[in-house]
Order: sequence, then C-alpha cells, then structure tokens
Amino acid sequence: MPEGTPRKKPIPTTMTTRRPQPAASGGRQPYAVLTEDDIAARQEKDTADVAEVLSIPRSFAAVLLRHFKWRPGRVQEEWFSDDRRVRGAVGLLPADGAPARSAGCRSHYYCDACWRGYVHAAVGDGARCLSLRCPDPSCSSAVVADIVDAVAGADERARYARFALRSYVEESGGGWIKWCPAPGCARAVEFLGGRGGEADDAATTPDAFCGCGHGFCWLCGEKAHRPVGCGTVRAWLAKNSSDSETVNWVLAHTKHCPKCRRPIEKNQGCNHMTCRAPCHHQFCWLCFDPWNNHKRCSSYDDMRRGGEEEEGDGGGAAVAAGGDGKEERGRRRQAKASLDRYLYHYERWAANGKSMQKAGEDMEQLRAAGIEEMAAALEIKADDLGFLTEAYELVAEGRRVMRWVHSYGYYLDPERDAAKRALFDHLQDDANAWLERLHSCAELERRKFCVDGSNGEAGSAMNETYREYKKKLEDLTKATRTYFGNLVKAFETDLPEFN
Repeated sequence: MPEGTPRKKPIPTTMTTRRPQPAASGGRQPYAVLTEDDIAARQEKDTADVAEVLSIPRSFAAVLLRHFKWRPGRVQEEWFSDDRRVRGAVGLLPADGAPARSAGCRSHYYCDACWRGYVHAAVGDGARCLSLRCPDPSCSSAVVADIVDAVAGADERARYARFALRSYVEESGGGWIKWCPAPGCARAVEFLGGRGGEADDAATTPDAFCGCGHGFCWLCGEKAHRPVGCGTVRAWLAKNSSDSETVNWVLAHTKHCPKCRRPIEKNQGCNHMTCRAPCHHQFCWLCFDPWNNHKRCSSYDDMRRGGEEEEGDGGGAAVAAGGDGKEERGRRRQAKASLDRYLYHYERWAANGKSMQKAGEDMEQLRAAGIEEMAAALEIKADDLGFLTEAYELVAEGRRVMRWVHSYGYYLDPERDAAKRALFDHLQDDANAWLERLHSCAELERRKFCVDGSNGEAGSAMNETYREYKKKLEDLTKATRTYFGNLVKAFETDLPEFN
C-alpha cells in the first residue's frame, strides 16, 4: 500500500424490498423491483460511501464507479492496490489537487463560456457525455460532474443527471440489474440469485415480474415464458413473425372444401360456394353440406362435419390420383398436416394469451371496485379478501404457462414423440380443467356476495356461506398452484418420463 494512503474500510451494502412471488411458483424470488427513486438513492449512497472511504470528492467517486461498472467493492480493491494506476486509467488528477475550471490535468484552463459550449455539445451527443475528457485533444483527464454542474444550464444539468442515473443500470457489471422492457415503465429489476449466464434450451431461465405487471425473461428479454426455454421461444416467435399474417388471413377468410380440402376464399356475399377445378364441388359456406341438400345452417354438428371432411379427403385423393402422382399427393398431405399442426398450436397459443389478458383485466376491475362492494355486502374489511386477487393472479399465470407450452408442443415430432405427445395432450386437458374450476369459483360463485346478488340478506346472514366459500377457494387455489408447479417442472425437464 503506498505511503499516506488511508486504511481500507468496508463499503456498506444496500438493502432492497422483494416483490411478492408470481402466483404459479413457490418460495422466494431471486429478484427485486426498483423504482427510479430507489436507483437514485442507491447511486447516491454508493457514491457517498466510496468518496468517504477513499477521501476523494464525490464527483471523482462517481467517475471511479462508472469505470468499474458500479461495483464499490472493486473500486476499493483496485484503489488500495495502486491508486496512482487507477487515477491514470480514469483520468483523475494526482492527489495534490487541481485548480478550478480544469478537467483535472492542471495544464489546460478554459473560461466558463468555453466550458458551457463544450458541455452543451457533449450532452446533446447522448450518454457519451459521461465519459467526457479535457477539451485539449492530447489530454485524457476526465471532466467530472462538478464542472458540468458549475457551467451548464438547467436543461443540460438535468439531461446529464438523467444519463448518470441510467448508467447505474445500463453499465452495471455482470448484468445484475436491468430496466423493465415494458413500454413506458421506468422501473428496474435487480437479480439477486446466482443463475445468470447464457440462455440454453434447458427451460431453466428465470422469469422476473416488474411492479408494473410486465413479466420478462431475464436472459433473453422476451415476455416471461417459463417453462419453455429461450431457444424454443425464439424459434416459435420467428415462425409466427413470418407466418402469422398468412395464418390470421386464412383463419378469418378461408375454409377448406369439404371434398378436396383445398382452402376456399369467400369473395362474394352469397353462401353458394363452388370449388375450383378440377374439383368443382358445390357446397354451402355455412353448413358445408352439398348445395342441393344443405339443411344445417342454423346448427353445428362437429362429429358429422368431421366425418364428412374425412370422406372429403378421400374424394380429393381420388380426383387428384389421375395426374399428380403418388409422390405429389404425399407432399401435399405432409404440407397440410404441418399447416394443420401449426394452426392448432397457434390458435391455442393466441387464445391463452387473450385469456391471460382478460384474467388480468378482471383482476384490476376487482381491485378497483369489486373488492369494496363485496366487503360492504359482507361487512368485513377489504383486506380480508386478498384470497380473491390471489386466485385471479394464479389464473392469469396459469394461462401464461399454457400459452407457452403450446410452442413446446408444436416442436414435438408427431411420430418420434408420439408417447410424449399423448402425455402433452393429457396435461393440457387437466390444466384447462383446473383453471376452469378455479376461475369459475372466483368469478361466478363470488357474485352471490355482491350487493346485487345478495338477495336482500344482511351481511351477518351471509357470514357462514362466505366462510365456506373462502375455504373452498383457498383450498382450490392451493391445489391448483401445486398442480401447476408440478406441470412447470415436468416441461422444464422435457417430460422426463419419455427421455
């Protein structure tokens, strides 16, 4: 240690408040949500601590912290190892001081007007102003915040301070803190666990949920997609981006001819459809019956329609047999099977996304008014109804899980993964049933406790019914959370029963 260097003192750490855990997972979460005020307070504390320990101005401490990626412990270690080397690396003046209005080099002095113009241009150039150096081209001394505060106008000072605040997140070493990617959100999320690193496709990536309600994957930045790995999500979203417009148009504007299975566009108002050559089959657009004998326009018979479509496949094959050849028919069947499989998963992926959004909207409406109405009807405190919002949170989280599981299902090979596919379908049915039961209990059964559904009963008269309902919903929420916890683990490990 160089002579005269103060004794090394420990830099205190800061504490954070953890956000409540997501509904479908248990245990403490490895992240904390920070507002801009939280970040500013941390930044100020780290700067003050370093300045005190190293006996340097706070503006110098800020330069050191930025150089070492806002890691106070690293600053302390490097400084006490060789402070002269550190000063030279970051462009700070030697320990014997420097006159005002110098960048710290003690060689180049400029009037306030020159400094003001220099700082104005640098701040206008963006966040690089935080690395501003002496105006002399041959000098690498740092321009610290004290000079900016002394010479810049109010707008430039505010902009410089904004860049400095954001640097605490964007330049942090190791990626331990990130801005929430939701549009318009000013919060940051700090990762407290030890699962950092590159995303693999093992489906073990951590999801973080900001205070604004937005969930995102810590590793890839996409929307929260547990239990599916980042690689699968990237492939699925890439396919959607290239195919979704075509798929949406097909779903909205076309149907398959019930005889040859070719997609048919309804380009006029009449429901009398005629398939193109060589099929020429005439049918009703609404009921799919032959046009000369269609009677089912006002009812839906899924089994009968499915059987006719199977017959239509055979008829189409017979029509095509004369000219296309066996190989061409095989390619068509394979292409149709691939498209049908994609449509199956895409429709359910999108539908679960809408259901997740609707559950979130219902939960917000419940918080805004429904809780108060129910509490008034039961003559209890609104805080006692937290089990309701917990159930809605679990429904939304369950729909999110099921949404992304369909991207996993799409990439199961129909032949090689047949057994795994059967288990996938079974788990989907079970998961839907659990969520439907929970949603029905939370949404429909609670209405009898609202003012309009109380049938004139006083709040005290409904207490026993309410206690039974509360226990039922709490038990159902607990059981559903356990089921989805096991479901997530199963998909994160790629359904190990079949590996």
